[in-house]
Amino acid sequence: MLFLRVVKRLFVGGTSTPYLRWASARAMSSTSYQYETLNVSQPRDYVLQVELNRPDKRNAMNKAFWREMVECFTKVAVDPDCRAVVFSGAGKIFTAGLDVMDSADMFTPHPDDDAARKAKRLIDVVTRYQETFTVIEKCPKPVIAAVHNACVGGGMDLITACDIRYCSEDAWFQVKEVDIGLAADVGTLQRLPKVVGNDSLARELAYTARKMMADEALRCGLVSRIFADRESTITGALDTASLIASKSPVAVQGSKVSMVYSRDHSVPEGLQHVAIWNQCMLQSDDLMKAAMAAMEKKTATFSKL
Repeated sequence: MLFLRVVKRLFVGGTSTPYLRWASARAMSSTSYQYETLNVSQPRDYVLQVELNRPDKRNAMNKAFWREMVECFTKVAVDPDCRAVVFSGAGKIFTAGLDVMDSADMFTPHPDDDAARKAKRLIDVVTRYQETFTVIEKCPKPVIAAVHNACVGGGMDLITACDIRYCSEDAWFQVKEVDIGLAADVGTLQRLPKVVGNDSLARELAYTARKMMADEALRCGLVSRIFADRESTITGALDTASLIASKSPVAVQGSKVSMVYSRDHSVPEGLQHVAIWNQCMLQSDDLMKAAMAAMEKKTATFSKL
């Protein structure tokens, strides 16, 4: 009964209660993140910043990038010192999308191959590239995209796989693939309609390759906040990531897993999924810790997950 009264007091207080603010010593990640195309840092407690780091190439996505994204987010998924991620781009723009020159040979079949073998090689490449962004969705840690200036082609595939999207006032977005003679095939066509909730708009963007500016992106729900410039966009994303990191990692990661599952399933299936999930997770110490911290007006400190 005491536990039920504590939980009741916790939730009656509403989401604005200040009792669960984070105040632990900075938790530095012990995981090593060393990459050619990505710069990984830890600017806040339990928050990683993953930055696409090819500014001299307009952050174009070369072959190393497609491989390193999978390696990076596979590590992030199991890093106990990371509870949220901010993804940004170095330099003048977020990303120009696919590095066509660097990747050209990936799509050039061997001249001696027959049609079946050419097709097999190509589908292997495409499925491997799809995993580059699906790995963001599979990662149980929330990922916030902080977009500035141009977000083109593969950039749209990347940000639609993220949980939250912020952008600067000068940001613009473009599903560019039809302009280079192909259908987008690594996530945009599947995720964008669900992100914006407007099938007509998603088709318009995919068929025309027109630019969407920041104000339209906000109106349609592609992004949830606009900031003045790159620096303030990243700061805003880091602030949100820090707030997320202050919550129970059991609760946050369970919420992401459930929301991703429910997006692609019916409501009854989603309800069953979260019930099965919570039959284990409701036995976590985090529930009691949060409740007791609220009652005692102290800071809740949650164990690593």
